[in-house]
Amino acid sequence: MKATFFITYIMVDGWAGIAGEILRLKPLVIFHLKNMFMVKSERDREQAMDPGSVDYPETLPSLQLYFLLGIVYAVVTPILLPFILNFFAFAYLVYRHQIINVYNQQYESGAAFWPHVHSRIIASLVISQLLLLGLLNTKEAANSTPLLAILPILTLSFNQYCKHRFEPAFRRYPLEEAMNKDIMDQTTEPDVNLTTFLADAYLHPIFRSFEEEELEEVRVDKVRVDKNQSYGDNAQSQTSDDHSSPSPPHHPTTSAPQDVYHHGFPPQYAYNFSSPTHYGYHYEAEPGNSRD
Repeated sequence: MKATFFITYIMVDGWAGIAGEILRLKPLVIFHLKNMFMVKSERDREQAMDPGSVDYPETLPSLQLYFLLGIVYAVVTPILLPFILNFFAFAYLVYRHQIINVYNQQYESGAAFWPHVHSRIIASLVISQLLLLGLLNTKEAANSTPLLAILPILTLSFNQYCKHRFEPAFRRYPLEEAMNKDIMDQTTEPDVNLTTFLADAYLHPIFRSFEEEELEEVRVDKVRVDKNQSYGDNAQSQTSDDHSSPSPPHHPTTSAPQDVYHHGFPPQYAYNFSSPTHYGYHYEAEPGNSRD
């Protein structure tokens, strides 16, 4: 009965899930809906066709669950193993194809998530070994139980060895690779100033954008201040030039008064307006500025 339930679960959820992953029916329907109602330009079409990246929060737990089922029920119900092996074979082919040819890689973490996966694999091994000990006790095979009790201890010891041996490489960059990278950088770009490069190398892009905007505002303000200062200097120099060279003398000129008649027949009134005073400038050449 237990084998029947888990076999059905693996076939319905596992095999069908792998087929759905290679067909990608849900993203296909979503793309056509976006193409009908939301796509207005070529850029919108590219965004609608974006496949995204692998859904790690959903994919990794399901794979670890099937691994746990296979390793736990390998002794209890061995008939479950062929279905588990078929699932992992199909999953390897499908996800390899999807990661290489379909999905877009959003970031490169350097396998930083592998220590978490490794710890869960070790936990699955310990659970399967403890269940094996319980099964042998129920089957009246207590004589072999002391020999199997060392298995969880060896597994946990192997886990500690892996943590001390390999986990620092995931947490910190290895010195050998860092040295090779520094040598390559010095060879390809010998004139790079590392002090200025490392000043904002680890700054988050959102904060870098804010700093660029502030620097741009400072540059604009500086340009405005320079323009105002240059304009003030020009005005001051022009004023000093006006004070240094006196304006030429001007004499008021008057025009003859004009008689304006009120329109009517016969003319009854005549208005005599005195013309406003006009100024005529008489330029005299200065002694040092005469032109030949």
